Amino acid sequence: MDYKQLVAAALAPALPDLTQEVILDKIEQPKTSKQGDLAFPTFTLAKTLHKAPQMIASDIVEKVDGSDFEKVVAMGPYVNFFFKKDAFAADILNQVLSNGGHFGDAKLGEAGQVPIDMSSPNIAKPISMGHLRSTVIGNSLANILSKLDYQPVKINHLGDWGTQFGKLITAYKMWGSEAEVKADPINNLLKYYVRFHKEDVDHPEMDDEAREWFKKLENGDEEATHLWSWFRSESLKAFKKIYQRLDIDFDSFKGEAFYNDKMQEVVDILEDKHLLQESQGAEVVDLSKYDLNPALIKKSDGATLYITRDLAAAIYRKRTYDFVQSLYVVGNEQTNHFKQLKAVLTEMGFDWADQIHHIPFGLITSGGKKLSTRSGRVILLDKVLDDAVALAHEQIEAKNPDLPNKDEVADAVGIGAVVFHDLKNERMNSFDFNLEEVVRFEGETGPYVQYAHARAESILRKAGSPEITATEQTLSDPAAWDTLKLLSEFPATVVRASTEYEPSVIAKYAIHLAKAYNKYYANTKILVEDDELNARLALVKSVSIVLKEALRLLGVKAPDEM
Repeated sequence: MDYKQLVAAALAPALPDLTQEVILDKIEQPKTSKQGDLAFPTFTLAKTLHKAPQMIASDIVEKVDGSDFEKVVAMGPYVNFFFKKDAFAADILNQVLSNGGHFGDAKLGEAGQVPIDMSSPNIAKPISMGHLRSTVIGNSLANILSKLDYQPVKINHLGDWGTQFGKLITAYKMWGSEAEVKADPINNLLKYYVRFHKEDVDHPEMDDEAREWFKKLENGDEEATHLWSWFRSESLKAFKKIYQRLDIDFDSFKGEAFYNDKMQEVVDILEDKHLLQESQGAEVVDLSKYDLNPALIKKSDGATLYITRDLAAAIYRKRTYDFVQSLYVVGNEQTNHFKQLKAVLTEMGFDWADQIHHIPFGLITSGGKKLSTRSGRVILLDKVLDDAVALAHEQIEAKNPDLPNKDEVADAVGIGAVVFHDLKNERMNSFDFNLEEVVRFEGETGPYVQYAHARAESILRKAGSPEITATEQTLSDPAAWDTLKLLSEFPATVVRASTEYEPSVIAKYAIHLAKAYNKYYANTKILVEDDELNARLALVKSVSIVLKEALRLLGVKAPDEM
């Protein structure tokens, strides 16, 4: 049952001048259950009705049929609705237990495909904490959209082309060795790259040599192509090990190099439509009508640029997937680039440019400073995951030394803590990373939510793991009310997370549900043999189901024991 719709239907006869949609839009959630379960504010009606909001609220209560509710009362300028607790509890528990992990599923997407450009590390550089946000935000959005009947396509648009490969080949030829690269490819390639940027300050001729090597690569030179291909395959092996640890897979690893032979079509379309203009020897698309700087399509030496490649990629993805949305989970600093991308596609006559959405996010800092590969200030993601798992192991050892599968649980808790911490932050917010805070079992952390789920499963085991099916039994305990209401909000929470492209909505919901359940657990003896035992167990089972599903949507595992 949709209780918001029920409230709107009850209000409609008392508000003949407002449509059902307008009424629905105004309905609010009171701050506490003492003020009711849903409320309708009357401030905006004061002008048209020429009455004080408090008077309007009282008048509406007189006209409302309250038979579907425990009570309907005026509280100041609000009409407050209190649900019938027995019926509400039976309804929500029935929904969760009947649907299990599919509670909250919806058919909104109609199987429409949604490419998600995410993670996209540069070849020959390690995956650092700087890549974490794009990777886990993109993965969570894929899970959320899939739950709503979209078909996400996770694309890892690898940084496998560009002038940095000229620099890397130059550095390798100067200081590298095949044995060294084979022994530890990523870290040694990074070492060469960082050294190049230190030494080219005093030796600018190195930049000329790097440009020459990249030109050779573009022209298909055998040695340059062999080195590039080797660097790429070694990097991809290392990347996949980390993605495996995060339990994230991809549908495509087509990177920048894939679009090398697809950019000429972009230039041809721009020329055919007379969109290219010359500017200081370069070719640009004028975007002044969009209040944007010109999009630089070709440099004066004829080389194409990043936006040319992204235009080719956008066209390829539309043809390949016929997408209903196309998401780019890329840092906030690229906002202008994506505005230009959409504007150029629009100028090219592609009306589907409106379906492209940049999903920006803030930075992860360390000690307040931005992470940078070029300067060597890089925190390796693999190392962070190792440290997080070790910290989780210590706490599990202290809390539950007899846990049979400690290593597996420590892995789920440590890695889950890092992922959850990232996703509980609204994506536009930057945050400073502190591992000790992240892997705590107390506070608003992933382990806290995982522990609430494990505690629910523990109670069910103590009860003999009964087969709990949809129940019509009433649960009259007032202590359960906040938990029941939060369970009912899960489907709307999933939809909100998808429309706002905001996984933090799910993470914050999971924290609230875990807190409400822990409070209930602290105040109620659940395993008492009385008439409501089955109903209480149904509530515990429902909490376990929804917490596990919320964590799954974030890409976090939910161990049954901790």
